[in-house]
Amino acid sequence: MAKRIIECVPNFSEGRDRNIIGAITAAIEAAGAVKLLDVDPGEATNRTVVTFVGEPEAVVEAAFAGVRRAAELIDMRRHKGAHPRMGATDVLPLIPISGITLEECAVLARRLAERIAAELAIPTYCYEAAAFRPERRNLAVCRAGEYEALPEKLADPAKAPDFGARPYDEGIARTGATTVGARDFLIAVNFNLNTTSTRRANAIAFDVREKGRPVREGNPIVGKIVRDADGNPVMRPGTLKATKAIGWFIEEYGIAQVSMNLTDIGITPLHVAFDEVCRRADARGLRVTGTEIVGLVPKRALLEAGRYFLHKQQRSTGIAEEELIRIAVKSMGLDDLKPFDPHEKVIEYLLEADTQRPKLVDRTCRGFAAETASESPAPGGGSISAYMGALGAALGTMVANLSSHKAGWDERWREFSDYAEQGQALLAELLHLVDEDTEAFNRIMAVFAMPRTTPEEKAARSAALQEATLYATEVPLRTMRTAAKVFPLVRAMAGEGNPNSVSDAGVGALAARSAVLGARLNVRINAAGLKDRAKADALTAEADRIAAEAERAEREVLAIVEAKIG
Repeated sequence: MAKRIIECVPNFSEGRDRNIIGAITAAIEAAGAVKLLDVDPGEATNRTVVTFVGEPEAVVEAAFAGVRRAAELIDMRRHKGAHPRMGATDVLPLIPISGITLEECAVLARRLAERIAAELAIPTYCYEAAAFRPERRNLAVCRAGEYEALPEKLADPAKAPDFGARPYDEGIARTGATTVGARDFLIAVNFNLNTTSTRRANAIAFDVREKGRPVREGNPIVGKIVRDADGNPVMRPGTLKATKAIGWFIEEYGIAQVSMNLTDIGITPLHVAFDEVCRRADARGLRVTGTEIVGLVPKRALLEAGRYFLHKQQRSTGIAEEELIRIAVKSMGLDDLKPFDPHEKVIEYLLEADTQRPKLVDRTCRGFAAETASESPAPGGGSISAYMGALGAALGTMVANLSSHKAGWDERWREFSDYAEQGQALLAELLHLVDEDTEAFNRIMAVFAMPRTTPEEKAARSAALQEATLYATEVPLRTMRTAAKVFPLVRAMAGEGNPNSVSDAGVGALAARSAVLGARLNVRINAAGLKDRAKADALTAEADRIAAEAERAEREVLAIVEAKIG
C-alpha cells in the first residue's frame, strides 16, 4: 500500500522581510515530520509561496503552526502587493500526492479551517473540494473584494466565512481572513512579456482564461457590458479550459506578465498554455520572452512539454529524461528571469533527494566495477545481469535515435521516435532492477539478524526468510521478462534501422541474451530455498521458457546482422 503523502502550499502575505518568512517556515518545520520543499518569495507581489509534504496528520499540524506564526508576525493593515490577497495566510490548499484521495483531503481541510477559526480567531472560508457551497469552490468568490472588503462581507450573512463569523474588529483587521481547501495539483506560472503595459497583459489573460471577458455592446473595450436576466455579466469564454489568469506589471523585473493558474494540467498542460499565450501575444504585437514557474512543478509537466516541442521539430522523443527536461526549459524560457534548476523545482526530484539512498546506477562505470569487485557479495550477478540488459536497451535506443535523424529518412522520424521511447522505458526499468536486485539480497541478510530464541521468534524468522527468498526470486525473473522485451527492439533496428549501426543492434542482442541467462541463474538458486515447491517450480519453468526464447531471438537478430555486414 502506498505511503499516505499530502502536499500543502500555503501563500503568506509577506514577500520582502526575510526574517518574517524565515520565522514562519521555521514554525512549519518545528511542528512535525514534514519536508520543506520550496520557499518562493515575491517582492513585487509581497507574497511567499511555501511548499511542504509529509503524512497527513503531520502536514495539518505544520500548516496550523504556519498560520499561527503568520498571524503573529504579519499585519495586514500595512500590506501592499500586486497579488490579490485577503489575509496573513491568504490561501492554504491540501493536495493529495499518494495513498490518499482528494475527498479525504477535503475532510482534513474542513477540520483545519474550523480549528484555525476556533483557536486563532481568524475567519476562514473553505474552497475547491472542501467548499460547503458550490459557488465557493472558486477561490475568487471566497476572496472577492480582497482584504479591503472584509468589513462588508462579515456584516453580510450571505458572504460570511464558513468558520469564525463575527463583526469586523481589530483582530480581523490585523490578520485578515484565510481560505483553506483541497485541490488537485496546480501549476502557478507567469508568462513574461516584452512590454510594461498591464492593460495589454490583462487583455491576453482575458483572451485565454476559461472565464474569459464580459461581452460588451458595440466597442469591445469601452462598450456597455451585456448582462443576463439576473443582472450578471454575459461572459465570452477564453481559449484555455481549467485556467485562471490576470495581467500585472512586476517592478522587480521591469516587465508585465500574464499570471496563470493551471488548475487541471490533464485538460490544459503547461506547454499548451505557453503556446496559446504566445499566439495571443503575437496577435497583439507582443512577444512572450520566457516563463516563470512559481513554487514547484510535477515532473510529468516538463516531460510532456519536452516531447511536445521535439515533435514540433520532427525529432525523436526517445531521449533521456534529463534531456527532455532541458528541451522544455529552453523551449519555454523557464530560465529567462533566473536560473531554473530542476532539482530545486521538480517535486519528484526533491522527494527523491530526501528519501533515497545512493544508487548503484548513479556511480561511474569505474565505481560500479570496483564495487562489484570488492569483498561485498552485493552487487552480484543479478545486478550485473540487469545492467547488461540496460546496455542492450540503450544500444537499441541509440540506433533508433540515429535512424530518426538520418538524412533522407525524414518522413520516418516518428516511427523511429516510437522505437526510441520503447527503448527508454526498458532502459529505465532495467536500471531500476540493478538496485532492486541488491535490495533483495539485503532483505535476506536482514532476516539473519532477527532474534530466534523463542519459538515465536523462530517462526517469525522462518516466515520472513521465505518472504525475502520469494522476493529475491521474483526480482531476477522481472529482469528476465524486461530484458526479453529488448529483442523486438534490436531486431527491428537490425532490419530497419540505420545500416551504419547494424553491429550496434547485434551487440544489443548479445547483451540482452546475457541479461536473460544471467538472471535465470539467480532465479534457480533462489527458488531452491523456497519451501513452496509448486511456486518454485512455476517460477523456474517460466525462467526456462524465457531463456529458451531469448537464445532463439538472439540467433535471429545476429543472422540479420551477419547478412547485412556480409
